[in-house]
Amino acid sequence: MDVSFLGGPQPQLGVGVVAPFDFALDRELWRWVPDDVSLHLTRTPFVPVEVSLDLARLVSEHETLDAAVQALCAVSPQVISYACTSGSFVGGVAGERAMCAAMVQAGEVPSLTTSGALIEAVREIGARRIAVVTPYTKSVTDSLEDFLGEAGITVTGRAYLGLTRHIWKVPYRDVVDMARAAVVGDTEALFISCTNLPTYDVIPQLEAELRMPVLSANQVTMWAALRAIGVAAVGPYQALLDPVARRGPAAMNGSEPVDTGPRATPEAAFAGSPAPPEGEVVEGLEPPPYPPEDTGGLPPV
Repeated sequence: MDVSFLGGPQPQLGVGVVAPFDFALDRELWRWVPDDVSLHLTRTPFVPVEVSLDLARLVSEHETLDAAVQALCAVSPQVISYACTSGSFVGGVAGERAMCAAMVQAGEVPSLTTSGALIEAVREIGARRIAVVTPYTKSVTDSLEDFLGEAGITVTGRAYLGLTRHIWKVPYRDVVDMARAAVVGDTEALFISCTNLPTYDVIPQLEAELRMPVLSANQVTMWAALRAIGVAAVGPYQALLDPVARRGPAAMNGSEPVDTGPRATPEAAFAGSPAPPEGEVVEGLEPPPYPPEDTGGLPPV
């Protein structure tokens, strides 16, 4: 059968992605990408270091970025994103800007990082006070809070798992439990950190329960990269992507929100343990981290 009249495949826009060597969620990134965009991923070289501030520094060295960006430029992407939260906040705001500059110099292609995309996304939704959830150790979580503080964003509450490996194995239920623990006081949005932590399906459920925008590392990375080339990210009922969702659950049916008490849980909310009663948490209270695990050591749900 002669198919020459079809003229070949449709042109594709390209997004280059530099990820750490242990990144395991390629498919999650693709879920935010429309059909006319291709992702081109490459990984940083393996280093025998567990997830820590040291690892974050190693995978974000400019020499490492230069090599990865040059490899990606072989397929002519329109933008390049560095998909690692800790690797892009470990050097502070100045370090994140220097990373972007180094990538642009290496490939002469517009470039961004996950942490830079986070700041852009927080400003997009008009938030200044956010809760933070991470799979990291305390020291890495502290570094994220310092980075946000430099950018003028206040962390109102936080929860973390204390993991040093196998972060991609964390189930959604543990992410939900951390979110409930972290969202205290006058919080305007929630950020779920780490590009190796699964988040795609849990975002709309948490937004419905917590009644606030929920951002994740992979979500903001794809949102910013696609926006840089004039394309909208796709995703069901996510406040960052959908102006209707940004106005809250009640906007979907045209009614005004009804005050049903703090942290009321609609029927559509993610199943799991109930939110703690009012009065049992204190603003800024940091729950103790769960112990690190190898396999099977996650906290009970």
